[in-house]
Amino acid sequence: MQATNNAPGSNRQVGGLIRDWRLRRRLTQLALAVSAALPPRALAAWESGKAQPPFDAILRLAERMDLPLRDRNRLLVAAGYPPHFPVRRLTDAAMASVKGAIDRMLARQQPYPALAIDGRWIVVAANDALRGLIAGVDPALLRPPVNWARLLLHPAGLAPRIANLSVCRAHLLARLSRQFEMIGEPVLADLLEEIGDYPVLKTEEAEDEIEPDAAAQALCLMTVDGPLRLFGTSTVFGMATDITLAELTIESFFPADADAAAIMLRQRETAVPRAASG
Repeated sequence: MQATNNAPGSNRQVGGLIRDWRLRRRLTQLALAVSAALPPRALAAWESGKAQPPFDAILRLAERMDLPLRDRNRLLVAAGYPPHFPVRRLTDAAMASVKGAIDRMLARQQPYPALAIDGRWIVVAANDALRGLIAGVDPALLRPPVNWARLLLHPAGLAPRIANLSVCRAHLLARLSRQFEMIGEPVLADLLEEIGDYPVLKTEEAEDEIEPDAAAQALCLMTVDGPLRLFGTSTVFGMATDITLAELTIESFFPADADAAAIMLRQRETAVPRAASG
């Protein structure tokens, strides 16, 4: 494939991006070149802007550095090549099988909560159990685009109901930090700063509910039926070649004990949100 722009400026631009990602991944030029089966001198020339990296070499370097598909496209465009990975809406005809799979996963998770979020933590789909779980939060937080991290930790969201808020807050912030470190998305940096500025709630002043013997740390929500303890799983789509799909995560929650399972079943039977007031 031929580049559409071979100007020195484009060489320097793509070379700078390659170098930035290499340093982010804490790789030397030699280590990256060897792992990508490319000549070290060629990589040095590309990073300095003295030469244009071939299309296949860019994809190979991006693969070895485990770049998100969106950023692989950015490298290609910076070098003057057309983007290689498509980005489609879930409603596009080409995504029908994917959309169907997501809908089935969310539906079969009932009566337990599940949702799908994109790479910026925006909720793109959810089942009815999740809607019951978040009933009573500030309506402003439910106006699209709904951000799941914000919904969890905002003082007007679920935060006042989370008995072990400091533990859950630390876990989510660590996860966001790792994600930002991995992909360098500015939106995630803004989200981290926003959540870090949320006021400390009274629930965080209580002793942390840490369970050293538990297989997974639970999210403990206070409801009128008692503590609702849930543990979560995150599912991603393997071998995705579409950016939308590659950035999608299915968040599923399961009862952590028999009491939680009974509460969720009662809520499903009554179909009435049972969130504790205040």
